Amino acid sequence: MDRYERVPIREESREDRLERFALIDHPYLLEEAVLEGQRCLECAMPYCVQGCPITQDCRGYNVLIGQRDFDGAARLTLRDNPLANVLCKTCYHFCEDDCIMAGRGIPIAIRHLKQAALQYGKSDLQYVPAKRKEERIAIVGGGPTGLMAAWDLAVRGHPVTLFEQEGFVGGQINTIPRYHLDEESLKIDLARWRNLDITWVTGRRAGVDFTPKGLLAEGYEAVLVSIGASKPRELNIPGEELPGVYHALPFLLAMNAQPGGLFGRTGRRVVVIGAGDVALDAARSARRLTKGGEVLLVYRRGPEDMKATPEERSGGEIEGVRYIFYRAPKAILGEDHVEGLVVERTAHGPPDAKGRRTLVTVPHSEETIECDMIVVAVGEVADVSGFDPDYDFKFSSMGWPEGKRPDWMTDVEGVFATGGRSVVHAMGAGERAAAAIDAYLAKKHGRAPEPRPDPFGGADPPPPTPPGYGGATWTP
Repeated sequence: MDRYERVPIREESREDRLERFALIDHPYLLEEAVLEGQRCLECAMPYCVQGCPITQDCRGYNVLIGQRDFDGAARLTLRDNPLANVLCKTCYHFCEDDCIMAGRGIPIAIRHLKQAALQYGKSDLQYVPAKRKEERIAIVGGGPTGLMAAWDLAVRGHPVTLFEQEGFVGGQINTIPRYHLDEESLKIDLARWRNLDITWVTGRRAGVDFTPKGLLAEGYEAVLVSIGASKPRELNIPGEELPGVYHALPFLLAMNAQPGGLFGRTGRRVVVIGAGDVALDAARSARRLTKGGEVLLVYRRGPEDMKATPEERSGGEIEGVRYIFYRAPKAILGEDHVEGLVVERTAHGPPDAKGRRTLVTVPHSEETIECDMIVVAVGEVADVSGFDPDYDFKFSSMGWPEGKRPDWMTDVEGVFATGGRSVVHAMGAGERAAAAIDAYLAKKHGRAPEPRPDPFGGADPPPPTPPGYGGATWTP
């Protein structure tokens, strides 16, 4: 085997993709996984680990798989990653971007090896909490940030209550299309948590049914606000209220709940406005629903400015999504249903004060794109209605609220806030917030902060992250 060539990953054909929402990537067979694991160079300084937002020891499970120790690889994977079944199918594999082999050939298929570890190794393990601590902690928001923080704190021995406004947990994990993530993966991951002291409270919305300050008054000693950014940004153009106009996250959530069944009619010509990963998810999902129709992705800038990953862009091209660049939406046409989108051509203008390229609209360049469904995917913002200004949140560039202090505490003592831009980045934010909360409570109660213990109840904590890495530690 050529060490610089990846063991091929089989994929669904274009024709089969468009017929159903089946997983596109096929898992490695056992012997294929062994061969791919043996490509790992076992770098002394594993940049793959450093590139992972949760600093998972991917080098370790690569090597164990190469040695046919799938049980050890599964345990190592799950030691630091409580949502491993989700991530092995959906992560943007930042670890692979930093793999040394990327400069010599093709990076190790780390995400697929994680899946192999869970598939062929003993992965039905149960997490065990450390000795119980008495400080109760509340998590507000059940997306990947809140889930990771709840797991981390519960493993440390804290009793945790997680509040989620929906009737289910997972947040935007539940909007990931079924061709990327099957319905069972999150359930399998959460089944390992059954012994942890986590109370799940769904159907209660912060700012309406309770407030973080109110939770402190009830006896919680710390509160983490991890509500993310799930309120769709509006286009603020005429016709946006017409039937047949959907916003991307509700659209994707409905697709997973009942593909094609929640819409009065599935468009034969669908326009998706936006160019990020969510926009591509919407476009590729719509492509499967049109059954021979057409899906157009409209973006006000050019292809070089698309925020979607190369993997998503390539998937859209393979599946027949048509890209239309340098068009800005101006109005949506229709009487009782969408009939078209009016756009204006755009062009690059002079650089702004920071040297970034600006956009200008081209005079007299209006045109109408006929369509019978529009999906708006231009980003999200946090819904902080009902939160009083005392928290003085800082908002990230992608819209979620954060505490302004270095440990993510807000201006209200004991209330923290953070989030992340992808599932694994959000998990990394939750991990760091959990470490900061534990250190805050340790200092408050006069004990020394400790590392997170072995989540499987071993006598020793996991080995520390090598020097220079960005692991989840916090020293107040």
